[in-house]
Amino acid sequence: MRTPTRPRNDVRQYDDLAGEWWRPGGQFAMLHWIARARAALVPPAGRPGAVLVDLGCGGGLLAPHVAGKGYRHVGVDLVASALRQAGAHGIEPVRADVTGLPLADGCADVVSAGELLEHVTDLRGTVAEACRILRPGGTLVLDTLNDTALSRFVAVTLAERLPGVAPHGIHDPNLFVDRRVLVDECARHGVVLRTNGLRPQVGAMLRWLATRRGEVRMVPDRITAVLYQGVGTKEAS
Repeated sequence: MRTPTRPRNDVRQYDDLAGEWWRPGGQFAMLHWIARARAALVPPAGRPGAVLVDLGCGGGLLAPHVAGKGYRHVGVDLVASALRQAGAHGIEPVRADVTGLPLADGCADVVSAGELLEHVTDLRGTVAEACRILRPGGTLVLDTLNDTALSRFVAVTLAERLPGVAPHGIHDPNLFVDRRVLVDECARHGVVLRTNGLRPQVGAMLRWLATRRGEVRMVPDRITAVLYQGVGTKEAS
């Protein structure tokens, strides 16, 4: 799919690509697979009225994977076209910047930050807000791209040349997130983050590249140098 030329990481790309969020085999196919893996880290709701805040929710790809877990699902994003699609999938949409959330302290039982942190220009502010709205005992789940030469090669040089893997210019590699820095930032706000690598099953990925059909399972990996997940619990103050 051809889109207008934009600077790297330009938020307007998501309006250009609005028709891709739910298109089978489309430009955002891998985000569906990663969302399923992220949802596996979300525990069932522990109380009536539990809230999951989905930061950078995009078109709502997390929704079908957490629908049975008992949460009121609130999605935050800057892109109105994406939020309309998220709303159509049962998410309560909130249009806001993730560095200044219009949400109360401790309102969320779970905060999800999926494929978001490698797009923000203020990592510290984003982490601070994610942890601020998380209640003590609540769960933070996330996935992002590591700030390594290997990650830049795989996610930009390689992925942007493979049709359907990553839209051209969607990432600015200067914003990729050093895993150790992220762990330290979360710890500053009372969240001990455990991390692991995440990768597609190789055989399934090769089949998908050839056919653009089906879903590829993302599997945990010891190597965190490219894509990694994190999960942590906010300690009581």
